[in-house]
Amino acid sequence: MERRTFIRLAATASLSAVLPATLWGCAGNDAPSSAPAGGDAAPEGAAAATWGVGPNGESQVIVSMTTSSEPAAGFNPLVSWGAGEHVHEPLIQSTLITTDTNLNFQNDLATSYECSDDGLLWTFRIRDDVKFTNGEPLTARDVAFTINGIVNGEAAEADLSMVREAVAVDDFTVELRMVRPNNALLYTLAVVGIVPEGAYGPDYGQNPIGSGRYMLEQWDPGQQVILRANPDYYGEKPLMERVVVVFMEEDASLAAAQSGTVDVAYTSASLAASVPAGYSLLNCGSVDSRGISLPANPAGGQVEDGDVVYAAGNDVTCDVALRRALNYGIDRARMIEHVLNGYGHEAFSVGDGMPWSSPAMKVATDVEAARQLLEEAGWALGDDGVRAKEGTRCAFDLYYAANDSTRQALAYDFADQCKELGVEVNPKGGSWDELYQHQYSDPILWGWGSNSPVELFELTYGDGWGNYAQYKNQTVDANLEAAQAQVSIEDSYGYYQAAQWDEATQTGVAPQGAATWVWLANVDHLYFERDGLKVAEQKPHPHGHGWSLVNNIDRWSWN
Repeated sequence: MERRTFIRLAATASLSAVLPATLWGCAGNDAPSSAPAGGDAAPEGAAAATWGVGPNGESQVIVSMTTSSEPAAGFNPLVSWGAGEHVHEPLIQSTLITTDTNLNFQNDLATSYECSDDGLLWTFRIRDDVKFTNGEPLTARDVAFTINGIVNGEAAEADLSMVREAVAVDDFTVELRMVRPNNALLYTLAVVGIVPEGAYGPDYGQNPIGSGRYMLEQWDPGQQVILRANPDYYGEKPLMERVVVVFMEEDASLAAAQSGTVDVAYTSASLAASVPAGYSLLNCGSVDSRGISLPANPAGGQVEDGDVVYAAGNDVTCDVALRRALNYGIDRARMIEHVLNGYGHEAFSVGDGMPWSSPAMKVATDVEAARQLLEEAGWALGDDGVRAKEGTRCAFDLYYAANDSTRQALAYDFADQCKELGVEVNPKGGSWDELYQHQYSDPILWGWGSNSPVELFELTYGDGWGNYAQYKNQTVDANLEAAQAQVSIEDSYGYYQAAQWDEATQTGVAPQGAATWVWLANVDHLYFERDGLKVAEQKPHPHGHGWSLVNNIDRWSWN
């Protein structure tokens, strides 16, 4: 999603002024005296550090993340920790269930769970050997407290709106009583950290108490977070005993790797060729998709969101032939080479390759077919190279986030390719506050991607919070509702696929149907990884460089 709070750090403007003081300062007086391999000597008066070794001789890794990865509300699952835009495992807290690298559900706190035949009651039985880091046992009451806190919390970003209430039946059994059947519950529970009812308060985000793999050792807002392995963790002991996460802009992340002061540094396609000595490029597959929403109705409509009223509709993109032509006429492979230097792959939906994705969403580039669609729909080519129909020029604005160079480049490449079709696209960069004003009336270049079908539902369902196209179809909605109502997750996949394209009814949002989006690329998540570090196998990364990389950091190790 794009609804984020950006944390701007003036301190990271000068790496030499901030990073060495921060990281060298972590080493403590007992650190070894040698500098990191390929790095600079420690600043005068500061203890030096050795990569892979923490201040007390423990195994340690230092990872850079984007400034937007720092949790503004702290490490509080009842607000946004683990949820929101960059979904990830909460590390500090345990979850009822989790997912493996193939996205299959695995028990964590839960020992078993089941759903009633009508989908309205989920029962979870939990372990009886778990303690919070304050020494108190974790019980079903803590689970119920956490879930009810999210259900009733106005600030909560985890979506548990399908739950009416959570009830602790006994110390180790909790029931989730549903408002409606919705198996998407499981995807959310896999990232919701359980907090202690007796120790939860206003400052919990700054001083979290959990039962997870790690404990918060230190948080220097605007700079870094340090996690230390929980010695009383009930599961397998973490191999990586200390984790330092530093928040910085992209250029500073590269400089940190070049100076040898981080072990894993996030980077982008434009900088991927600048691999520092002593590092290799780590390429993590993602479902981080870039796509353009295409309003499906004529201009003049409105969308009400609380007290805010947005203009809706577009007199050019409301023509389904135009939307289909854009899907067929764009050479995504060419775009990936031009903009991403090959570090990505073609996108045709939100969630390509996931079990709920539909092969019907994939189209082959066919510029001539796209031109023919436009001709047959009455879009005649003018002397200026731009098509027109009944006095309306085939031209529209395309909005993108001005602070994102990749989206800017994608927007301009898309505009160049559209010229070949006789379609005039005018890229316009702006802040997200500006973009939101146009979300229902103009095409916008978005970033989406999740290890859950929730985004597919919300971007496609008639009343979904992400249905920017404002396309509404009863058959599509019925398939989406049926998908969520299945007791078995596996049984939901076919319904999700039918919502994208139902061959029997010839309906759906696929390019041959309503074509409500033109998806462009899935962006690879790139990192500079220090030689000698073994990063464990990754799940497909959701949208955003952030905490998803370290979901399994307890399984990382040094060779």
